[in-house]
Amino acid sequence: MTKADLVEEVTQLGDLTRRDGEVIVDTIFDSVIHALKTGDKIEIRGFGSFRIRQRKPRIGRNPKTGAKVEVPAKRVPYFKPSKELRDLVNPKDPASEPASENGPETHSA
Repeated sequence: MTKADLVEEVTQLGDLTRRDGEVIVDTIFDSVIHALKTGDKIEIRGFGSFRIRQRKPRIGRNPKTGAKVEVPAKRVPYFKPSKELRDLVNPKDPASEPASENGPETHSA
């Protein structure tokens, strides 16, 4: 799904103009970005949480030349899905679970 697809979904749900849908989607994204920039954590119940993780400086390698390169410390956004979202993506349906490697156990007398 792209941002344009998301805008389309919003406009259809709310019977809005495309421009209104774009404003809504952009406002949500801008709010998330602003909160992460200021160090806040965003938690959307039933969906997940966004936060910033600090990466330590390290020595990397240029894959083309093999030369060592210093990679500075940086902050990276991180998303952690909620349990509800994980369960929706991976339903616990007994019929969809794979059978054991040895197949069903049979006992012969």
